[in-house]
Amino acid sequence: MRISQHASIGALATAAALAVSGCGIGGSAENAAPQGEITGAATGEITFQTWNLKADYSDYFNGVIAAFEKEHPGARVKWLDQPAEGYAEKLSVDAAAGELPDVVNVAPDLVYPLAEAGLVLDLDEARPEASRGYLPDAWSGFAMPGLPGTYAYPWYLNTGPIFYNRALFEKAGLDPDAPPTTYGELFDQAIAMAEATDGEIAMLGQTPGIVDLGLYGSQLINEDGTAFAFNDAAAVEMVQRYKVMYDAGALVPEALTQDYTGSGEQFMSEAIAWAPGSAYDLDNFRTNAPSLYENVGITEILTNTGQAHMYLQGLAVSARASHPATAAAFAEFVTNAENQEAFAREVQIFPSTVGSLDDPYFTEEDGTDEGRVRVAAAQQLANATSYTPVRFSDQMQNILRNEIALAMRGDKTPREALDAAVDACNSLLDTE
Repeated sequence: MRISQHASIGALATAAALAVSGCGIGGSAENAAPQGEITGAATGEITFQTWNLKADYSDYFNGVIAAFEKEHPGARVKWLDQPAEGYAEKLSVDAAAGELPDVVNVAPDLVYPLAEAGLVLDLDEARPEASRGYLPDAWSGFAMPGLPGTYAYPWYLNTGPIFYNRALFEKAGLDPDAPPTTYGELFDQAIAMAEATDGEIAMLGQTPGIVDLGLYGSQLINEDGTAFAFNDAAAVEMVQRYKVMYDAGALVPEALTQDYTGSGEQFMSEAIAWAPGSAYDLDNFRTNAPSLYENVGITEILTNTGQAHMYLQGLAVSARASHPATAAAFAEFVTNAENQEAFAREVQIFPSTVGSLDDPYFTEEDGTDEGRVRVAAAQQLANATSYTPVRFSDQMQNILRNEIALAMRGDKTPREALDAAVDACNSLLDTE
């Protein structure tokens, strides 16, 4: 996926959660190309598709391709790049037509229908030693519910720190050098901020989504991926606490509207004091909100599980590739430690390879704000995990958001709202 240097708060190089499975991918495990361990020399031409990366990173990718072809003189790589808009639909159309590129950039939600249809390799079977080179949680991020195996090589990762507005903390009588480190502290300080400013300043700009519920400790979905479970005690407790904050004026009312796009603009305009973000946002603050930039504090994301959320991209290998050994070798080459670490120096992303996050580039601050965010994010990624269920679509996210809005307004209890959301999302699962 394209890595925007001007991504908004929370846009952490993650996949758009589009339900590719609803787009009519044909095929099945029975008619896919036979699998088994792939061995042999890398020879022949393959196609490699990225997700809106060519405009900004042509030199990097051309260099990687040239290095691979030099190492494997009989191999050739044809690079394709698709725009961000409509990527999921294009992937679905190509898969249905039997024209899936040999190596293709995917996120976990995008690879699920391809894996279910038997159109991408199970790498645990095809390359059984490959997993040793990647962070365990990154590798398991491409395990698919209800299916054995792993269906893409982990590629670049991201996670976000929390940004907070030090000036607004001071205005509310809160210590800007002691931001919340637990959810309890966040909830208490949010209410204190609202009370101290007579509702003029809200701490938060969005209601909890599926990742937030996971970070709080909700199971989200059962182990075999057949039923959602984000109406458990942890999820109910979180929504109840948000209801208290909403009633106190600690959550902006705009967060409940249908067309609300998130907390980014609210944070930029200094209407709220706390928001998730990424290293990309600092340059945006510096350019477009200099007064905010002067007062930005940075702290770690909150979690009850001990694990931050990991956004990840990967490279899947077509099960119908004419030269599967070449395709697998190239995917491993692009995602090896050397190339991932080099890519991370081109843009604010992080490698998924074992040992890479121990490099001083990710452990030692360089005196810049970007360096501070980079080190903080790398520390989080060392044991981060992906909380987004691969079968959780945009439609499901909207259902959850709408039900939580009803709970905030008092039209339903938190339990009733989450029960309704789970029932509706499970009904959609049953129709896939």
